[in-house]
Amino acid sequence: MKGILLGAVALLALGAVAPAVAADLPARTYTKAPEMMPAVYDWSGFYVGLNGGWGTANSCWDQIAPAVGPEGCHNPSGGFAGGQAGYRWQTGAWVWGFDAQGDWASLNGSNVSSITGNTNRSRVEAFGLFTGQVGYAWNTALLYIKGGGAIVADRNDILTAGTLSGTASGDNRWGGTVGAGLEFSFAPNWSAAFEYDHLFVATNNTTFTNPNTGAVVSTDRLHGDADLVSVRVNYRWGGPVVAKY
Repeated sequence: MKGILLGAVALLALGAVAPAVAADLPARTYTKAPEMMPAVYDWSGFYVGLNGGWGTANSCWDQIAPAVGPEGCHNPSGGFAGGQAGYRWQTGAWVWGFDAQGDWASLNGSNVSSITGNTNRSRVEAFGLFTGQVGYAWNTALLYIKGGGAIVADRNDILTAGTLSGTASGDNRWGGTVGAGLEFSFAPNWSAAFEYDHLFVATNNTTFTNPNTGAVVSTDRLHGDADLVSVRVNYRWGGPVVAKY
C-alpha cells in the first residue's frame, strides 16, 4: 500500500513539472516556402518561319524617249508568301537581331499612258528584305522595329489594244526598307507576328522592245515605293522559358 502511494505521488509530480519544462523549450522556427515568380520568356536564338500577306505599290512611268514627259501612275496590288530566318539575342528586356526574308509575289496593276494611249502594266513578282531589328519584350510579347536593304523583282510591259507591243527584261531594283512588328509567343518555341514594311524602291531606266521585231519602242524612267502587311509564324531554337525564384 505504501509503495502504491509513493508511485502515485511520483506521477503527480511528473505531471506538474512536464508543462513547465515544455514552456522553457525554444519555439519551433517557421520557414516560409520560397515564392515562385512568373516564368520569364527568353527570345534569344535562331529562328525560321513562314509569312504571307498583302501588298500595294506605286508605279509611275516617265517617258524619256522618244517623247519626254510623265505617262501616269498605277498601283499594283496583290498577295505574297514566303519565308524568313534570323537570329535574336536578349539583354534584359531589350532584344536585338537580324532577319532575312524572301517572298514570291503577285502584285499587278496598269494605267493608260497620257502620252501614247497605250496601257502600261507592272507586276511585282518577288522581293527580298535584309534587315536588323531592335525590340522591347514584355515576357512573351515583343514589339520591334526593323530597317535595312530590299530588292524587288518586277516585270513591266506595254499593251496596244490589249496586245503586247513592248516588253522589257525583268528589273531587279534595289532599295531600302523600314518596318515594325508585334510578336507573341503561343508555345515554348513558337511565335506569331503581325508586321508592316515600307519599301523604298530605286528608280530605274527601262527600255521596251517589240516582242516580234526586237525594235526599241520606248525608254521610261520607272519609280515608286511599296507597302506590305503580313502575318509571320516562327519556330525558334534557343533560350527556354525559365521559372525564377
